[in-house]
Amino acid sequence: MGAGIRILAVFLAALAAAAGVAAQLREDYYAAVCPDLETIVRDAVTKKVQAQPVAVGATIRLFFHDCFVEVRSLFFYLAAGARDGGGCDASVILVSTGNNTAEKDHPSNLSLAGDGFDTVIQAKAAVDAVPACANQVSCADILALATRDVIVLVRLYLTALMIRSVINAAAAQNRAFPFRSGNQFLQSACAGGPSYTVELGRLDGLVSLSTNVDGKLPPPSFNLDQLLSVFVPNNLTLADLIALSGHCGTFANRIQPASVDPTMNASYAADLLAACPAGVDRNVALELDPVTPDAFDNQYFVNLVNGRGLLASDQVLYSDARSQPTVVAWSQNADAFNAAFVDAITKLGRVGVKTDPSMGNIRRDCAFLNN
Repeated sequence: MGAGIRILAVFLAALAAAAGVAAQLREDYYAAVCPDLETIVRDAVTKKVQAQPVAVGATIRLFFHDCFVEVRSLFFYLAAGARDGGGCDASVILVSTGNNTAEKDHPSNLSLAGDGFDTVIQAKAAVDAVPACANQVSCADILALATRDVIVLVRLYLTALMIRSVINAAAAQNRAFPFRSGNQFLQSACAGGPSYTVELGRLDGLVSLSTNVDGKLPPPSFNLDQLLSVFVPNNLTLADLIALSGHCGTFANRIQPASVDPTMNASYAADLLAACPAGVDRNVALELDPVTPDAFDNQYFVNLVNGRGLLASDQVLYSDARSQPTVVAWSQNADAFNAAFVDAITKLGRVGVKTDPSMGNIRRDCAFLNN
């Protein structure tokens, strides 16, 4: 019993220390050295999204994959000085070298789109182009800011294209412009995700190992207990899991004609089988939300209620009685989902944060360690 109490005391001390590290993050961290940081990053991200719309989802996934690879238990993470990589430290951006395979090249990360990495690289270049800001801002913080910005920018890149196409279509059919004013149309077209303040002050990690990713990222086949086993050690709750939750190969087992997953809407399964028939390239990608794929909204949860979850780990959120009430509530209340999402992604941004100079630094090039 004495040993158990001792272990509990050590664990509680570790929790307190971790809370202290997170407390060192603050919104105005760069106010003195780079006061226009958020504007610089936002402008760079906007240009990237306008040029490559897929950068939206790619950047969000990159942030998730970076933060979620917290290598050690909390106690060992602190005792080792967090030098083994993992957490929100931009270690997923580092490239492999001749004698080291980096996180980026782990099988679970090979589906990360290059535009997500490029979003961070372009934003970093824009920041460093300002003399006062050069080599003052970490890649980890730029990734956190870029993630917030792409969430807010969802669908903004469609505005000009949609205005042109709607006006042309109306003219071709000799119909009036279907909005009372241009402002009304812009409001409709620019329905992005929630904005939120980003805590800053992270340092970039000094290590990136492919082996650190093993078992840290939830595969699409996980049930709720398995999903929670990955989220809970990162101080993320069931609600966070739901708020933060494709490729043919990740759901093909759910749509085989002889054994279609009974939790899946039958017509949706038929559509998926048509898109991904036997023998097709399993890297073909489909939308997780086929209804409003270009919007940040609660349609994902509406889809789950209707049996239209693409991945098994998606649909289980509705089929499991523990998470079903939250899914139903958020399918009916977009504001509640937005609030929960902001809380969850803020907590995610605190996972494995490094603020001690002995644990990390500010990389000059996000893809390479400083010499």
